[in-house]
Amino acid sequence: MSDIMRPLPFADLMRWCLDEYKAKGSVFGLDKDAFYVNRSGTQYVTPFGDKIASAIGPAAGPHGQLAQNIIVSYLAGSRFIELKTVQVMDGEAIRKAVAKPCINAEDEAYNCEWSTELTCEEAMDEYIKAWLAIKVLALEFGLSDGNDMAFNMSVGYDLKGIQTPKVNNFIEGLIDASDTQPFREGIAFLKGHVELFNNVRLEDIEAISPNICHSIALSTLHGCPPDEIERIASYLIKEKHLDTLVKCNPTMLGYERVRGMLDQLGYDYIAFPDKHFLQDLQYEDAVPMFNRLAALAREEGLVFGLKLSNTCPVDVKRNEVPSEEMYMSGRSLMPLTCNLALMLSKAFDGKLPISYAGGADALNVNELLKVGIGPVTVATTVLKPGGYRRFTQMAKVSEELLAPFTGLDVDGLESMVEALMNSPRMQKRWREKVGTRKTNSALPLFDCDKAPCSQGGCPIEQQIPEYNALVAAGDYDGAMRVIAIDNACPTITGILCAQPCREHCTRLDYDISLHMRDVKHVAAEHSQDAYTKKVKPVPLREGLKVAVVGAGPGGIAAAYYLRRNGVEVDVYEQRAASHGIVRYAIPSFRISEEDIDRDYRMAKAVGVRFFFNTKVEDPEALDEAYDYVILAVGAWGKGRSPVREGSDKVIDALEFLIDVKENGAKDLGRRVAIIGGGDVAMDAARTAKRMKGNPDVTIVYRRTEMYAPASQDEWDGAMADGVVWRELLAPRSYDGKTLVCERQKLGDFDESGRRACLGTGEYEELAFDTVIGATGSTVIGDMFDAWGIECDKWGNPYVSVAMESSIDGVYVIGDCRKGPSTVVSAMGDAKKAALDILDREELPNDFVRVEVALDEKDIVAKRGVLELPKAPEEEGQRCLHCSQVCRTCTEVCPNRANIAIHVDGFDREAQIVHIDGFCNECGNCATFCPHSGRPYKDKLTLFWSKEDFDDSDNIGFLKLEDGGYLVRDERGRILDVEEGALETALDDRMADVILALEEQEPWLFIGCSHDRE
Repeated sequence: MSDIMRPLPFADLMRWCLDEYKAKGSVFGLDKDAFYVNRSGTQYVTPFGDKIASAIGPAAGPHGQLAQNIIVSYLAGSRFIELKTVQVMDGEAIRKAVAKPCINAEDEAYNCEWSTELTCEEAMDEYIKAWLAIKVLALEFGLSDGNDMAFNMSVGYDLKGIQTPKVNNFIEGLIDASDTQPFREGIAFLKGHVELFNNVRLEDIEAISPNICHSIALSTLHGCPPDEIERIASYLIKEKHLDTLVKCNPTMLGYERVRGMLDQLGYDYIAFPDKHFLQDLQYEDAVPMFNRLAALAREEGLVFGLKLSNTCPVDVKRNEVPSEEMYMSGRSLMPLTCNLALMLSKAFDGKLPISYAGGADALNVNELLKVGIGPVTVATTVLKPGGYRRFTQMAKVSEELLAPFTGLDVDGLESMVEALMNSPRMQKRWREKVGTRKTNSALPLFDCDKAPCSQGGCPIEQQIPEYNALVAAGDYDGAMRVIAIDNACPTITGILCAQPCREHCTRLDYDISLHMRDVKHVAAEHSQDAYTKKVKPVPLREGLKVAVVGAGPGGIAAAYYLRRNGVEVDVYEQRAASHGIVRYAIPSFRISEEDIDRDYRMAKAVGVRFFFNTKVEDPEALDEAYDYVILAVGAWGKGRSPVREGSDKVIDALEFLIDVKENGAKDLGRRVAIIGGGDVAMDAARTAKRMKGNPDVTIVYRRTEMYAPASQDEWDGAMADGVVWRELLAPRSYDGKTLVCERQKLGDFDESGRRACLGTGEYEELAFDTVIGATGSTVIGDMFDAWGIECDKWGNPYVSVAMESSIDGVYVIGDCRKGPSTVVSAMGDAKKAALDILDREELPNDFVRVEVALDEKDIVAKRGVLELPKAPEEEGQRCLHCSQVCRTCTEVCPNRANIAIHVDGFDREAQIVHIDGFCNECGNCATFCPHSGRPYKDKLTLFWSKEDFDDSDNIGFLKLEDGGYLVRDERGRILDVEEGALETALDDRMADVILALEEQEPWLFIGCSHDRE
């Protein structure tokens, strides 16, 4: 495909908006339920005197580029609309200079784009078309009189370029569009088609002002000299008579300050040299210049202010975008921008207006408006799931704060900045160490709705959205029935689960992942005992017996799944009770014996037989007595020593936890060190903290907290208990009193996604009475040799995807397969093994999928709404139910290039179609698609021209002038399909989608009527 965007002529743009609204109650995919109306009557008066109905809007970026982007921004609640920057380098030249994909907004955002990819003339056309469309659509939809908004243009990057005819024509055309072709043609179309409207009169059209912009933002390249900035701003004020904003770079804060703030907040991995900090506009030059420009503006009867801030230039280190340098925005930019705002506000006693862009969203926009900063524009938040609908929430929550600009509250701003720097939301760890939410599933052409928390995030594919809905509705019995389908340990996982599901929860890209574990625990607490009492063993199938060796969570899960499906199962456990490490090592302050017994009773209830205090010593006899054997003995042996010298003086963490659980508190002395950064290290540290004398406990770790394998919850728990964290220290020796550590520094990122540890040659001596090593555990003994199971060089058994070992019918699951892991991971292994046994025996299974019917409108209404965690009983209300309605790719596309259409006959009614003519290959949909694919490449694509069809490899179709189609099918064949022959020439599903588009959304083919060649 091509990255060339194909703007719609005004007539087609209007017909699209009106036809879609009439047929579907939406405009470019934005449902009318998300249209914003200021019902309070409040007004925001900008520093330039614009009276607008909200103080928010799109920043001069991707959401202010095409006419439809601007229209949707307005409908959703934007009333201060920054138009994407234009410069002398435009169109094809700029497209060739911008590598694609150019946006990565996974957490903090990065991009390698800059000004519009349209020509200056095309950009002016788009902005004028959007202006005219909004004026009439606001009336037609009953949103306002159309005069409650302001457009702000943006130009760059030097005076010579700005004075060229094409940039000058752009500026003049937006100052007064009356003589421009797009304005004249647009007005003529509206006057000639008044009948298309119900609420727009001829006099309304005639009253539309051609004066689109009276304010402008100046954007300059890094390194632009101060005198050049002043010359351009003076030119815009004096010659163009425009209210003028100068966009400042966060580099004005200085390298050391920016580096320190980012390090403090956990963004130490963001790399940048001091080059731009030295070359960009300096504070000591900026303040007198801004004073002169403000005075000049006053002389001209205009307003001068600042736009804070530009993005921050940083180095590409992890292939974030295909460039050497990129521009950072989003939540990591916010502390920089706010500190810059404070610094400059102090210099001007709060009298210099500041228009804001830099990490704002619905949860912090009011803090900015309260201190007089505004308007507030955004890009990163609306690039994330929910997309333009996020504007609606921002407009609503800030409505009561709208007022005329009277200056900045400098003291209030200082307090806000202080709070901001201490806010958990500003810390990198707020995202809980999660990188991408994507899973490894291929993106299918059709039926792609997916709940990544369950499908790809959860090893047992727990039906999370379903039990979330049931718990939120108070149906705990129903939730328990759903949970028990896939989960053999509901209470244990409701308390201890590592929650890999949360790493894929769509809420992660909104606010914070759902606490699924807590929701599950609510159901288990209320209903598991009652559920267990009702369970009856199903009749046994004759002639099939399975032995499970080990009664840990994995072994019990395998037995539970199989016995529930009629398979006779015996579990052999050498210890006296069930659930292995959970019972014998996990501290009792985290989980009680009764909690563990609740899950044991559930396994007993389905008919699993347990033989405790029974060690399997004759594999051959067991193999003869049973059809299948599942080995689930765990990993109870010592891990590697964390020190090179003095390993005999270091206590193993697992042995320590088991000893304390069995024998009670120990005297560890005054000072205790825990070596390691995983969950076991956290448990050991918290347990040590509870020992006799309440010792001082320190965790010593060789990397930084960001790269520690411990889950965020466990790390937070240890810190809350008063454990001290020491990082970048690699233990080398311990003599019983002194732990010698080599100081480390972080190197480049390695294959694990973590930064490598590099020794510095500098050492530190730390006094500790006790050192506990938490560096993993191993399988005890030679079990695999006894069974004749082949292992790799590390002693791990070779297994199939179904967990079958090299010995037919013998499976290996859980910690003994790959080393210490989690309860839910062990159960995931168990489920695979159980399903394989049932499949081999040609037996059905009862892993049914439950659908909790929810109204699609109710699901969609949650999209774009940021909401912090609730009480466990209500937390499920935050679930976005992606398994029923995903459509993330349609939400995150700034250009509206992905649409959802309802088609009968599919597993999922809504199918995704990609519109090639709107796409510039920014790649944003690929970032947030829960599959491994890229919607802009992998989804069925509608083309508008033969040129674009030929320039693409996408599976897709082009409607021809004769009514037929040119189609590229799933096998890569190009088919010329005559009119009416789709159903016979194509796969039924592809034909059904194309026919549904023709019938339900004919406006999508508007672009095909124009010669694109």
